[in-house]
Amino acid sequence: MFIGRVVGDVVSTVKHGALGEKKLLVVERLELDGEGTGKTVLAFDTVGAGAGDRVLVVDEGNSASQVLGMPRGPIRTLIVGVVDSVDIERPAAPPRRRAGEER
Repeated sequence: MFIGRVVGDVVSTVKHGALGEKKLLVVERLELDGEGTGKTVLAFDTVGAGAGDRVLVVDEGNSASQVLGMPRGPIRTLIVGVVDSVDIERPAAPPRRRAGEER
């Protein structure tokens, strides 16, 4: 699972029957700070995402099968959520000891 940004879409006039009317989008992987990695994947949209949206992506066949409620098929990567914000809690740094100070 990773966070990404929708950067494009794919138009296909002919596709596998299991794909139905699902929208195929191009998603760039993001670091947790929101910076793009330059790596992209194709993902089927299950939530109505669009260009520029930050999204939550599952990239594993069994997860895709469970989300779609279908036996394993030709789908591996799905957009399963639109991300509003990412809050990262970093643990507080331990107090610094001064030279010569005992524990």
